[in-house]
Amino acid sequence: MSHIRFLWHLIISATMTCPLMAFDGVRVVHFYGYQDCLEIANSSTRVVLCPAAGGRVLVYALDGKNVLYLPSGNEGWIWDGQNGSGPMHAGRFDIGPELVVPRRQILWQGKWTGEITGDREVEMTSQYDPGTGVRLKRKFFLNPNDSTLQCTQTILNESDRTVEYCHWSRTFAVGKGICIVPLSDSSRMPQHYVRYDPPGKLINVMPTDPHVERMETFLVISDHPENPKLGFDSTVGWFAYLSKQDLLFVKRFPTYPDRVYNELAGLTISIWYPDNDMVELEPIGPRERLEPKQIASFTETWQLVGCTYRDAAEIQPQEIATIVAQIEN
Repeated sequence: MSHIRFLWHLIISATMTCPLMAFDGVRVVHFYGYQDCLEIANSSTRVVLCPAAGGRVLVYALDGKNVLYLPSGNEGWIWDGQNGSGPMHAGRFDIGPELVVPRRQILWQGKWTGEITGDREVEMTSQYDPGTGVRLKRKFFLNPNDSTLQCTQTILNESDRTVEYCHWSRTFAVGKGICIVPLSDSSRMPQHYVRYDPPGKLINVMPTDPHVERMETFLVISDHPENPKLGFDSTVGWFAYLSKQDLLFVKRFPTYPDRVYNELAGLTISIWYPDNDMVELEPIGPRERLEPKQIASFTETWQLVGCTYRDAAEIQPQEIATIVAQIEN
């Protein structure tokens, strides 16, 4: 009798741990040295997510071309739980403000869990981080018919204190491309952008830079600036990056002109453009003041479209804006 009960327990356990239904366009794959990546795909677009190290996006590809910077040499890297930072490339997300948020290796590079939650939909969840008092969730949904990828990060305050953070996207894309940032009618910044200059990350409110050019109602970043970190307060709600792979990478996100943005210079966007092989594309959310047990979410919408790369002198920002308007869902 006890043997029968044991077999029945095994049957029940197996049933509870196996998916009760299959979902379209999503599967577990071995990629970049990780056994448990989650792939979302449709006929044109492939997304690969990595719960094992930081809850990142490793691949965002259109027709086989990955716009994210993912160099060889760091395959399968896993944080050992000790101090130190690892090679966190490709589609990273974070929380800010940058200069005051506590250290958070558990969130940034620790092990996450991944769950298939629907057709072309995955949710990843971090461990609880005592330093910040929060846990993070990230949900990704790929449109069945095109490259539109919704990326939602949720901050959960699981501590017993009030916390203040903001959404901070830190996506590494393949470098040496051209950024197009549409400008709001008004700005706190005389040049519509600021540059962080050494020593001590001084915020230069009147930068002049040959690689950051005002073109009509846009700023165009054509190459690495004198110092790599630029900040913007545009509330238009999108920017685009034209990569040398003939891909236009568009990020859309909500903006809140009447809310507080608690990055030091009140940024809605930051672009980090060093003189190397990657560029960092960073939508930034408003301040979220969370009481214990409260949560806050922020959604970025990513899109890829084929677009022939051309030199900065040949760029017509309004043509890029027209493309962005045409692909908006």
